[in-house]
Amino acid sequence: MTIKSKIRTIPDYPKKGIMFRDITTLIKDPVGFRLVIDNFTQRYIKGDVEFDAIVGIESRGFIIGGALSYTLGKGFVPIRKAGKLPAEKISHEYELEYGTDKIEMHKDAIDKGTRVIIIDDLLATGGTALAAAALVEKIGGIVSEMAFIVSLPDVGGYKKLTQKGYKVYFQTEFEGD
Repeated sequence: MTIKSKIRTIPDYPKKGIMFRDITTLIKDPVGFRLVIDNFTQRYIKGDVEFDAIVGIESRGFIIGGALSYTLGKGFVPIRKAGKLPAEKISHEYELEYGTDKIEMHKDAIDKGTRVIIIDDLLATGGTALAAAALVEKIGGIVSEMAFIVSLPDVGGYKKLTQKGYKVYFQTEFEGD
């Protein structure tokens, strides 16, 4: 079994022409979920990437990031959609294919100089990942790496992130389909 084989594809969602990669079928499978967490854990336990905390992007980044924080013994910092965090926060608005969105993080979530891994389920255009990096950097954090289960290279996010100097890791990709 591979991680990719456990990801369901839903044609024409959320709009015609889109092949939606649904990881819920992967994470509901105990072996599939373990493969994902073990893969990330083995990567980061080696120490090749220096970091102090895991930053997870709502909502699937919470699932992976929470489990990974546990296996690695690191703190977890949530980045949420606007209006969901109770304490003083910073926000960043960014462009989507079909409009804009806004994400937020508590101002005291990380200290200046804290090195983080930003984690989410899927890398498409890179817009959300870049917005998350902007939040981390606004309060003095350092993005050591961005990590994803899936990359969609044809959409351009990987290229966009690496051109901006970010180190990017993904477990599998769906190219051209």
